[in-house]
Amino acid sequence: KNRKRFRFFLIEKKLYFGTMKSKEPTLKYIAEELKISTTTVSKALKGYKDVNAKTREKVIELAKSLNYTPNSFAVNFRTNESKIIGLIIPEVVHYFFSSVINGIIAEAEKQDYLVIILQSNESKEMEKKQVELLMSKRVDGIIISLSNESNNDEHLETILQKDIPFVLIDKISKLINCSKVVIDDRKAGFDAVNHLISVGCKKIAHIRGPENPQNAIDRFMGYKTALEKNNITFDKSLVYTCQNVTFKEGYDFAKKIVEDHPDVDGIFAITDLVAFGILTYLNEKNIKIPEQIAVIGFSNWFMSEVISPKLSTIEQPGFKMGAESFLLLKEEIESMKKENKRLSKIVTLDTKLIIRESTQK
Repeated sequence: KNRKRFRFFLIEKKLYFGTMKSKEPTLKYIAEELKISTTTVSKALKGYKDVNAKTREKVIELAKSLNYTPNSFAVNFRTNESKIIGLIIPEVVHYFFSSVINGIIAEAEKQDYLVIILQSNESKEMEKKQVELLMSKRVDGIIISLSNESNNDEHLETILQKDIPFVLIDKISKLINCSKVVIDDRKAGFDAVNHLISVGCKKIAHIRGPENPQNAIDRFMGYKTALEKNNITFDKSLVYTCQNVTFKEGYDFAKKIVEDHPDVDGIFAITDLVAFGILTYLNEKNIKIPEQIAVIGFSNWFMSEVISPKLSTIEQPGFKMGAESFLLLKEEIESMKKENKRLSKIVTLDTKLIIRESTQK
């Protein structure tokens, strides 16, 4: 272990000989071998123009020969940054959240940030543990899409109390005073149901999300508002509540809707995945879509265009939401560093009604 390693370096056509103990090369070692300062080595490796071109070339050649990589822990200690952010989402396999992840990573990579991705599995307790883990790792900031069980919880307040830059995305709590990236779920729900009414639907069921998440509440309120604006009486027996927001729940609730309310002629689903379950049941029972029952989903999953009939839906810009959430978090990181000031901005992105075969009568 204590043996010395011998290395030969050819710089400017000269044979360079050096010795180094069996450990990772450092800036100091490179500086000593080239008889220059560690500051000059650091600047040369970063491409600073105030370093002589020949010196820079020597530094780069020697660093490459040594397979030198910067000590990230030392850099982070000096700059008080980890260049790592944490992301907690309810589920990774969900098409919308996979788009969010791609958007965050795309922007993070541009600014040399790494992203730790954690999945809460819609569990508040799991989410709490993951927040504690990220804080212990001293990440530069945290982005969270809340689990169905979370709302105004202590672990979220702890992030704020510890002055950690923090952004909520999609599934948020209106009670937490932090930066947020959202869509107008109430307007989007209104647009979906108003479209069903515009194609002739008069008795519309809604398969909603769990009662806690704000986005499920707002889409439900959009559903109610659209009925009221079109002089259709709200009937709470036409509202069915998912617990896990799954394909099976869509299938099972479609069966229940047809049995309980055979005169229903339209269904608004909380997500496309639930809508796929609805379409599958209606197809199995040979119920004509949209002639007998029109169906609209939410998110615009890629499957929406290939299922039969093709699903009308509300397009939710997952990739853009992810990208905006990182940019907002980065802005808050800079603000906290320079002015110790939290931004608490809200970015609201537009949605779009996508009309396909499931509502085109």
